[in-house]
Amino acid sequence: MTLDLHGKRHHEVPLLVENFILLNQEQVPLTIICGNSQRMIDIVMEVIYDIDCSNVVMDVYGKIVIRSI
Repeated sequence: MTLDLHGKRHHEVPLLVENFILLNQEQVPLTIICGNSQRMIDIVMEVIYDIDCSNVVMDVYGKIVIRSI
């Protein structure tokens, strides 16, 4: 499952990411495409840490993969 955040505004991102993770947690790995915006990456990572996902990697800048929740 992939969530692409291109074209999304920063204020929309926390709810989109939280819903994506919680509604699809049985389908890991989950991929979130943030693009090159450091602010977007920071917002996504805040939500991921709030949910307490245990295995998160960013092998490619702007592409976050959640391997376990």
